[in-house]
Amino acid sequence: MKGFSKEELKRDFPNIVKEIEETPSEENLSVKVDRSRGYTPNVIDFIMRCEKNEEAIEIIDYLEKRKEITPAYASSLRKQVNEKGVRSFGKKRTPGYYFRAFGKK
Repeated sequence: MKGFSKEELKRDFPNIVKEIEETPSEENLSVKVDRSRGYTPNVIDFIMRCEKNEEAIEIIDYLEKRKEITPAYASSLRKQVNEKGVRSFGKKRTPGYYFRAFGKK
């Protein structure tokens, strides 16, 4: 994760810096960070939602066709599905997984 210098903060977020500088140091400041913000599921995340090997192969084929994964990576994923099964990628992700994983209510 990239940090910011004070100059960068002043340039990019002048109002926030002003508010922080004007806030008495005795006050408790808290910032809530949305850990899921900007998270994009990858092919493994999609595979882990599958019930059957056939579903996983469909997802791999689709993402390869869209050029979201390389043919070599798609081939290695298919091999793993065919030899070890869909659960070799991990426990099945059920509905609500991301809310539980990222602590959303």
